[in-house]
Amino acid sequence: MPPISKILIANRGEIALRVLRACKELGIASVAVHSTADADAMHVRLADESVCIGPPQSRDSYLNIHQIVAACEITGADAVHPGYGFLSENARFADILDAHGITFIGPTADHIRIMGDKITAKDTAKALGIPVVPGSAGEVLPENALQIAREIGFPVLIKATAGGGGRGMKIAKDESEVEEAVSTARSEALAAFGNDAVYMEKYLGKPRHIEVQVLGDGEGNAIHLGERDCSLQRRHQKVWEEANSPALNVEQRMKIGEICADAMRKLKYRGAGTIEFLYENGEFFFIEMNTRLQVEHPITEAITGIDLVHEQIRIASGGGLSVTQAEVVFSGHAIECRINAEDPRTFVPSPGTITHFHAPGGLGVRVDSGAYQGYKIPPYYDSLIGKLIVHGRTRVECMMRLRRVLDEFVIDGIKTTLPLFQDLISNQDIANGDYDIHWLEEYLARTAH
Repeated sequence: MPPISKILIANRGEIALRVLRACKELGIASVAVHSTADADAMHVRLADESVCIGPPQSRDSYLNIHQIVAACEITGADAVHPGYGFLSENARFADILDAHGITFIGPTADHIRIMGDKITAKDTAKALGIPVVPGSAGEVLPENALQIAREIGFPVLIKATAGGGGRGMKIAKDESEVEEAVSTARSEALAAFGNDAVYMEKYLGKPRHIEVQVLGDGEGNAIHLGERDCSLQRRHQKVWEEANSPALNVEQRMKIGEICADAMRKLKYRGAGTIEFLYENGEFFFIEMNTRLQVEHPITEAITGIDLVHEQIRIASGGGLSVTQAEVVFSGHAIECRINAEDPRTFVPSPGTITHFHAPGGLGVRVDSGAYQGYKIPPYYDSLIGKLIVHGRTRVECMMRLRRVLDEFVIDGIKTTLPLFQDLISNQDIANGDYDIHWLEEYLARTAH
């Protein structure tokens, strides 16, 4: 494969700026695409070229495959980086780019399809030696749901096969709740994803959400870059992430990492990916695999010193992995806080103009954000406006540094979730690393005014 000379960034916001910075560091020309609402976005200002691809609505711009391919042809871009969200896990998009001779910086379309369907992904993971949650062998229908639930054991979780973000997900605590849970999950799945297929798993009571970062060259070589703990969630959306997990020891970390890396070697996976697990009582249970860069990837970069976007581009160019597993060194502890333009109590989105923006600095501090003073946050997209990443030699040092930088971070003119993190940093459970996937919602319910 010839080297990539120009990358079109098919995304917006902080991730578009993140990819743009990698392009500049590698000496690769960049193209920003944007909707009319994002004409003043930072990545648009800094890119070598920019192309407007449509009106504010995502379906007419960032999800418009034909417009993005046309932008590639107009600018001569020979590769596309999809970021996360939007078209990043769209197998059809990858196929179309391939048909036009444009490199998709990501996995193969086949691997996207395999991991995009939850049932197929679980079957594949099991065949590759990855531990899975006990559950249905395939799709659950109203007529077989009760029998499957009895075989698994209550409580059970019904999930959309094409789902994500908590949509199409229902719990049945006993036999009397199965019929309604399946019916509701199917209806939600159809509305959200155009597919009403659901499957069933054992519901775990107080698990942690642990994910393992992997890289593969597509030729059968793969490595892992440790794990991230993403247990602090609200409505199945991650809020605060840590690397490494406070719940794991070195032996557990390396064991699950090697299981994941070995699976990716067998699969001949290409690019960056994340294998997500529920972890309870010393056991890991596969949830899903995300065949893209994760929002929380910077904390892995912080503890390994490996630039994941550089690696994605290198792999897509045919350059393979830049490091072997033996060369990966884990150092210190990192935490990421997702800063959203939302009311910190009600979580209602708060679009508007940023009147004052001051990002914190100092050793071990990174802010990934396309926001700036005078920037108008549009109401059409996800409310994430930035990510605060802090690294320290130990978790204690990391927490101390995070406390300091949260006090230093200033965003005026809109409401943000910064006050939530100032509350969390003072909480004893957080200080002890003693939390699970239900902890944050329970905490918010207790402290609601």
